[in-house]
Amino acid sequence: MERKTGWLTAGAFAALCGATKETLRHYKDIGLLVPRRQGDNGYFYYDAEQFYDFYAISIFRQTGTPLKEIRRCLQGQEAAETLALLREQRDRLEAERQKLEHMDFVLSGALRNLEFGPVPDMTPQTGWFEREHLMAIPASELEDLTAGTDGEDGMLIAVLERCRELCGQYGIQPDFQLGAIHAPEEQGKLGAISHLYTRIKEKADFPYYMEKPAGYYLYLCCRGRWDISEGYAALRRYILEQGLNTTGNFYACDLAGFILNGVEKNAVSMISVRIPGREPPNGY
Repeated sequence: MERKTGWLTAGAFAALCGATKETLRHYKDIGLLVPRRQGDNGYFYYDAEQFYDFYAISIFRQTGTPLKEIRRCLQGQEAAETLALLREQRDRLEAERQKLEHMDFVLSGALRNLEFGPVPDMTPQTGWFEREHLMAIPASELEDLTAGTDGEDGMLIAVLERCRELCGQYGIQPDFQLGAIHAPEEQGKLGAISHLYTRIKEKADFPYYMEKPAGYYLYLCCRGRWDISEGYAALRRYILEQGLNTTGNFYACDLAGFILNGVEKNAVSMISVRIPGREPPNGY
């Protein structure tokens, strides 16, 4: 490393900090990080201890703190002011972390749904499903909200508005891909819709929380159609023909969602119901 009587040249200091000389020059010009010494040859030199000044600047920069605010903080050297700024930036990073986690939740769900692509249309399958956390709104409550709405679009708007209202009230982050829950009547037969739901990231202590339990499920995908009543009928026939026992609710959900569902030919929905008494796969 290039040194001169205990001082670092701009190039050597930039290498130590993992920065560029252009960055150091900019910091010098705005008075943020000024070299400690200027030699007789006109060159500027940095003290090695200034590495920690650069490190502090880098931390603040990565949290989005404006250079003007960083300069004021470093020049003032007031512990209370620095502490307040650090807390503010930590809160900002925490909010950003939560946004990224929610985006990962939404994208992971979309990837998982679209990976059902190879599943044949209207053909019952079985598979292990992970537990899902749901924000489920009772159908009786939605009937009041959607009364007098104009067609399916009006009903969808009313449902989404209610979802957003509940999210704001309880601090919940959903994926806004809607599904329906049907309580079973007799074996293999769906009852009326009891709830509409959207998935949420984790278990929540609020009145609209429901859990779709992990387990083996019988499921069927309906492709290229908005009306999935044929799928319900096909699943019921299969349950009766195979003499299967099912337990719990039936779940109908949109798989393509906001990614592909602009036109009916891209529509993909799934109907599923749990099959009891089977062991989980290895690793669970």
